[in-house]
Amino acid sequence: MASMAARSIRALRGSTKPSSLVAAGKRRFSASAHDDAYETAKWEKITYAGIATCTILSIYNLSKGHPHHEPPPPYPYLHIRNKEFPWGPDGLFEEKHHGEH
Repeated sequence: MASMAARSIRALRGSTKPSSLVAAGKRRFSASAHDDAYETAKWEKITYAGIATCTILSIYNLSKGHPHHEPPPPYPYLHIRNKEFPWGPDGLFEEKHHGEH
């Protein structure tokens, strides 16, 4: 479509001389195929190095362990219940105290 428009503009101006790109018979790109292959190979190496680095750091961090803290004391004000639960006196996920009411 663009080449058709260029031809019609040349025809209106009266010029039959083709442009320098068409006369050369070769398209010119901003980067050659060699540069693209080099960039692709470079980023592939960077990606693999990043994967290896992240894997090693993850293994190191997970193998160190983590500190275990003592559980907090059972404060009585944390379990204030003004109304019985429908399933009984204890919470769903607490230990059952069947002898105490």
